[in-house]
Amino acid sequence: MIADIKPYPRMKDSGVPWLVGVPEHWGVKRAKTLLRTVDVRSESGAEELLTVSSNLGVIPRRSANVTMFKAESYTGHKLCWPGDLVINSLWAWARGLGVSQHHGIVSTAYGVYRVRDTNVLDPDFVHELARSVPFHWELRVRSKGVWTSRLQLTDVSFLEAPFPLPPLPEQAAIVRFLDYMDRRIRRYIRAKQTLIKLLEEQKQAIIHHAVTRGLDADVRLKPSGVEWLGDVPAHWEVRFLGRCLRRIDQGWSPVAAEGDISPDQWAVLTLSSVKQGAFNSRAIKPVQLSAKIPEGIEIEDGDLLLTRSNTRKLVGDVCIVKNARSKTLICDLIYRLTPESTILCSSFLMLMLLSQFGRRQIERDARGSSGTMPKIAQRHIRSWRVVVPPHEEQRSIVRDIEVTSKDIDAAIDRANREISLLREYRTRLIAAVVTGKLDVREAAARLPNETELVEPASEDELLDNGSEADAEIEADAADAEA
Repeated sequence: MIADIKPYPRMKDSGVPWLVGVPEHWGVKRAKTLLRTVDVRSESGAEELLTVSSNLGVIPRRSANVTMFKAESYTGHKLCWPGDLVINSLWAWARGLGVSQHHGIVSTAYGVYRVRDTNVLDPDFVHELARSVPFHWELRVRSKGVWTSRLQLTDVSFLEAPFPLPPLPEQAAIVRFLDYMDRRIRRYIRAKQTLIKLLEEQKQAIIHHAVTRGLDADVRLKPSGVEWLGDVPAHWEVRFLGRCLRRIDQGWSPVAAEGDISPDQWAVLTLSSVKQGAFNSRAIKPVQLSAKIPEGIEIEDGDLLLTRSNTRKLVGDVCIVKNARSKTLICDLIYRLTPESTILCSSFLMLMLLSQFGRRQIERDARGSSGTMPKIAQRHIRSWRVVVPPHEEQRSIVRDIEVTSKDIDAAIDRANREISLLREYRTRLIAAVVTGKLDVREAAARLPNETELVEPASEDELLDNGSEADAEIEADAADAEA
């Protein structure tokens, strides 16, 4: 089906930089001729609370992983209805927008827009267009401010934006085709995510057995004294982690600078730098050149990092720093744990915290009141129990896990690369179709009628692109309301 899709036979100049040419029979109109601003306020604050996800658009807040910054009352907040385009004015340039399928409350910092005439413009087409990569250029140019993180899109500026306008039946064909393709791509991605989960469970089982029982199947065991841990090798010790640590460092939260990071500029890690034992050295933000840099929190190879706050699934995630960039600092949402080298090696402690034994303690102590993300305090870390084999045995266990998990890690990497390629393909396909670079009318007409319900977003899709971006969207909306 995809192979049969061809470009439109006749094109014309659109006069719009990000559109270039459009099909000859398409129009291009200003948004203000197609959409109008809606500003209706809640009288009770009792309607469904909605939020904008950078990944999924407008979704019920109860289904999102970002649950911070809830107000005491939502009386007087804006309302939207199904078919309304909702835009976070501070994050429009970062895909903080979408057409809602729900009636409910949105932030007062959001813009709400409604199609003037549904016989001219399909709201579902608006959703695909507004969230497409080409249209991001328009949103970024029209958002004004000193810093990228504080760019704001006003109603007046947005309503001056140009919209490509196919005939209504063609809009419906585009939406139908993209919905069909999206369903299938999501299924492929979910299948890969299921495979990754199974592989991760297999790896965790290997880790858990090795760090709690060791490598000798015939070793003599003794009660650990921890009910849910069970027996451990008789020559191992069970200690409080606080007695095995030399220090715990917490990072810094500077105001991020804008633009690219020069090699000699200071940077700060983001939460995305720590993920299930892997360190991402590229997950950083630049620090303003004028900032006074605190001492003692620059990362080095071999550092053990633990996330202080995140979603419940990711809080307390750990990794060992490898290939550290110079002049990079720990952020305030990350701890650095420095074990007493004569008691615990960092790699063994990391694996223990990744095991079922470690995760049970982490998730037990992760605290988050209503409206805040779970957090871990230093006192929690110090109270965790750890098993302490002899030092040489710790190193042997680490080496064995690395060898045993090598094929599993390779399979996980392959599946993640395939997911990235599928997402990139979907992004490119949407961009080409909504801007008139590919003609999908015949392909859409041949599609089978599907009566299945739209599948709800999975936990992985809600977490896609990281929870940080959505947390920042929420934070800026709350700041604007305040």
